[in-house]
Amino acid sequence: MMRRQKIDPEVQEDLSRVTDFDAELVKTLATVGTPVSIPQGWSIIMQSTPADSAYIVLEGEVEIRKSGEVLATLGPGDVFGEIALVNHRLRSASVVASSAIRALRLEASALESLIEQDPTFADTLRSTAERRMANDAKDS
Repeated sequence: MMRRQKIDPEVQEDLSRVTDFDAELVKTLATVGTPVSIPQGWSIIMQSTPADSAYIVLEGEVEIRKSGEVLATLGPGDVFGEIALVNHRLRSASVVASSAIRALRLEASALESLIEQDPTFADTLRSTAERRMANDAKDS
């Protein structure tokens, strides 16, 4: 079950601005997620490690890297770290902050509960994961 905490109004406002999620999902995400600030150049996720969380970028940009090569750059509203959680696998790539970022960190248990409770959110995550995995397979 998702842990309930107080809604973070700043996160709620940022999510509404950078995503197409409906108001109820934004409210839930702002309640169960943890806002984090990550300096430029920091590794957020390391390739081939177990997955414990996913992130939604609120401000700034991250690079998705595989074996040191930049595969994609993601910005506000983009989700990363979901592929390993959705597919129950090790991380398929590393993620590095290419600028200072603010993001919403979603622990695996919270993400799993959201996927069960919100079919639209689940479909969005699955389609994003499938698209990135297909692009990754083409680049290999």
